[in-house]
Amino acid sequence: MRQVGALIRSARQDRSLTQAQLAERVGTSQSAINRIEQGSQNISIELLARLSVALKSELVTFGDRPRPSHIRVEGGHKLHGSIAVNSSKNGAVALLCAALINRGTTRLHRVARIVEVDRIIDVLRSMGVQVTWYGDDNSVEIKVPENLNLAEIDADAGRRTRSVLMFLGPLLGRFDNFSLPYAGGCDLGTRTVEPHLIALRPFGLEVEATTGWYRATVSHDVPERVKVVLTERGDTVTENAIMAAAVRDGVTVIRNASPNYMVQDLCFYLQELGIEVEGIGSTTLTIHGNANVNADVDYWPSEDPVEAMSLLTAGIVTGSEITVTRVPIEFMEIEMATLSEMGLRYSMTDEYDAANGKTRLVDITVYPSELRAPIDKIHPMPFPGLNIDNLPFFVVIAACATGDTLIHDWVYEGRAIHLTDLTRLGANVRLRDPHRLDVSGPTHWSGAEVSCPPALRPAVVILLAMLAAKGTSVLRNVDIISRGYEQLQERLISLGAKIETFRD
Repeated sequence: MRQVGALIRSARQDRSLTQAQLAERVGTSQSAINRIEQGSQNISIELLARLSVALKSELVTFGDRPRPSHIRVEGGHKLHGSIAVNSSKNGAVALLCAALINRGTTRLHRVARIVEVDRIIDVLRSMGVQVTWYGDDNSVEIKVPENLNLAEIDADAGRRTRSVLMFLGPLLGRFDNFSLPYAGGCDLGTRTVEPHLIALRPFGLEVEATTGWYRATVSHDVPERVKVVLTERGDTVTENAIMAAAVRDGVTVIRNASPNYMVQDLCFYLQELGIEVEGIGSTTLTIHGNANVNADVDYWPSEDPVEAMSLLTAGIVTGSEITVTRVPIEFMEIEMATLSEMGLRYSMTDEYDAANGKTRLVDITVYPSELRAPIDKIHPMPFPGLNIDNLPFFVVIAACATGDTLIHDWVYEGRAIHLTDLTRLGANVRLRDPHRLDVSGPTHWSGAEVSCPPALRPAVVILLAMLAAKGTSVLRNVDIISRGYEQLQERLISLGAKIETFRD
């Protein structure tokens, strides 16, 4: 229903109709159209047919394979106005997994309504967890039954998201053995699960990879005090270790932990459950676990620094003045310092608290600027370094700057090559090796047709470049963008972008 609602909203906006005008055309109320577009009202085939006629758009097809969505962009226009950063997709996914720790009721507010979240919810529901969306602020209520039914787990949804790996930590506190479907996600090259297994072995977990499944066995012969040294300071690896520590009666010390935004969100939520977590924001965490948590809690995930970077980049590459509000500045300071070195002019408000009472937010206004290439290469690092997911945005920004920039993406051996698609739009981006890109600017962007790469951030980077490219561009097969962004096209339209979603 949510996906159909998004299609209806996009088609209505493309036709420049208000909700009231569309309601009049199909013989219903404006409030009903609003509920339909939010995905909170059932819709009959007959009403769907009337909507299709009114919007002159085939909204849904029936058959074995749905038709992919495409985006048409009329570029070269300045953006304007203000836009708020949504809550974190990565934070929401971790919190949904962590809700398995709680025998009480968890209510999460302002949750990102994206495909990745939907897939995790599908997996939870298939296990017997009651998950209910409610309210106007994307709130979700999670009630975990006494006995989970892993025999009915939705393997298809699980295999389409790498986040299913984060069930390992909470489930090892409930079962002696269990199975999870193989993890999927973006095509970013080989991404081993071994760091997860290394992190969880001290808790008695052993995993055997079989065809399509991870078969897990749990030994409960674990000392009261456990020390875990992570071989990789990964976000999801750290989260898995934290959840494994939380579901046991005992004290766990985790060293080389990621202190990134989604990890801090998870720790703050655990504190709401009454679990003591020391060292939040550092690379050493001490967790006093509890095998029998039963609490009714409300939690607000923090804002997403990667979405903040996406929106700021939209203003930067189009030479626009826009304001992005609710930016989690603690997780954007290196990015802003790098942009300042490149000559970006911007202003920033004083800090204020996020709804969780912990995360520091600011509003940032970017102004048209003459950008120059940085002296040193741009590369990511674990927090507090430049965010690994924010690195691709610096490729399109560097393409707008005068001079030569070296971008070093040392984490993924398959991501950099997707960014060479910017050459189709006029950029001078050269692949030095699987991890390094040479970018020369400034670019005289021009419209082109590009197939969407099978990786989320590069896909969004190409869309943002199309906003700067004069003429008409087409980005084909864009469904992957909905994995990590809620209504991104519509939100860019609210800033003045000329974007149309269509199907062949």
